[in-house]
Amino acid sequence: MRLWQGLGVALLLIGLSAPPQTPSHASTDKPFGLPFAEPPGPGTWLLGQGYGNTTGAYRQRKTTYAAGQGVHFGVDFSAACGTPVVAVGDGVVSKVDALSHGAAPHNLMIDHDNGYASFYGHLLERPHLTVGQTVKRGEVVALVGDPDLTCTSRPHLHFEIRDNVEYRRLYNPVLFIDADWASLALVGAFGRGFERDLDNPRRWQFLDDQPDVNLWGALLNDYAHPWPPDWSGR
Repeated sequence: MRLWQGLGVALLLIGLSAPPQTPSHASTDKPFGLPFAEPPGPGTWLLGQGYGNTTGAYRQRKTTYAAGQGVHFGVDFSAACGTPVVAVGDGVVSKVDALSHGAAPHNLMIDHDNGYASFYGHLLERPHLTVGQTVKRGEVVALVGDPDLTCTSRPHLHFEIRDNVEYRRLYNPVLFIDADWASLALVGAFGRGFERDLDNPRRWQFLDDQPDVNLWGALLNDYAHPWPPDWSGR
């Protein structure tokens, strides 16, 4: 174990010095905006947890995040209950409170004409929208809620980008939303580090370099030698 820990520290330093890889979905023309009209800040909203192979998702890869191949398949934005949520792009409402997609107590799916859908979860109340209704980018469509129903434990918006056919393939919102993600990642409520595979230490270590997810596919991150170590043994 001490050998792997020493190797883990060395590879961690090597990985941190490596330049970020260019993701397959990278584009200078990102089609969507942020799901909030107000700028980020402690009185409005902050980036909570990134998409992908986060350390938190890794620890729950076989339980909470098993459906998403072991990774956090959305972006969490920390905000107070009741904070207005806006549509990230023009689209048509396709699902309201479709809890088969998770993110209770309320959620919303909007289809966009570029082949993608935006999903808004952990909402305070059922959105006052109907299936088939047209919405515009920047239009208020929902309110931030809390999955624990307390509005004090962990109120946040869970946001996803999916395909708009079967809604089973999920993508990294960082590659689709036009925002200063490097600055957003500087401050937040949740841990934002990524789990490292000591057998491939540079893989999936950046906000914009994370895997696509096929719901209920095989685990992507069941590492033999993880860092930080998986002390739970799960």
